[in-house]
Amino acid sequence: MNNSIDAVFFDLDGTLLDTAPDLAYALNVVLEEQQRSPLPFAVIRPWVSFGARTLIKFGFQLTDTEDPQLEPLRQRFLQIYAANLATHTRLFPGMEEVLNALEGWQKPWGIVTNKPKWLTQPLLEQLGLATRSVCNVSGDTLTVNKPHPAPLLHACQVANCLPERCLYVGDALRDIEAGQRAGMQTVVALYGYIGQEEKPEDWGATGMIRQPEELLEWIVDSG
Repeated sequence: MNNSIDAVFFDLDGTLLDTAPDLAYALNVVLEEQQRSPLPFAVIRPWVSFGARTLIKFGFQLTDTEDPQLEPLRQRFLQIYAANLATHTRLFPGMEEVLNALEGWQKPWGIVTNKPKWLTQPLLEQLGLATRSVCNVSGDTLTVNKPHPAPLLHACQVANCLPERCLYVGDALRDIEAGQRAGMQTVVALYGYIGQEEKPEDWGATGMIRQPEELLEWIVDSG
């Protein structure tokens, strides 16, 4: 057992929860409403961690950030997604066992995400996770979000844990950068929404896991 880790924090989309099916559904609805062809799920999946604006830009191939279509399409996307937050979204396979083990070890776990609270909170409530986690830090909890370390440091304060005794698990470079800047140990969730062109082995994380259950082995073996 790694007794140097007092708490574990997770990124949400692509790390704790498999939210891609519901986000991809919302994007394809907007595409079809605009007489565009829907995109294959596998094509959308690596993009869902980047937020609504990037998803719309990708789906509609918008290169101009000032494109007048962007904001109305984003708002419509969010409307559809908010109505389907937990239709197909679930914990990644094996993650329930991870959370149960952490709770059994009396190591609190929490969530630090860039997803806004108005989407994060109802999603966690619908999945029965809102009160299990020691903290739910959303993208608008503070005035900055990842890769800034402040959200992770705020999570440490809520959990009453020192950053150097905490672990952050994420599937994006910004997650690992935030964890490193906060002084935490970091683990890459390779099962998450990582594009083929990305090289997580170069992110400098403390460790990497291919399945959620491997996190338990990593915590035990790295002690």
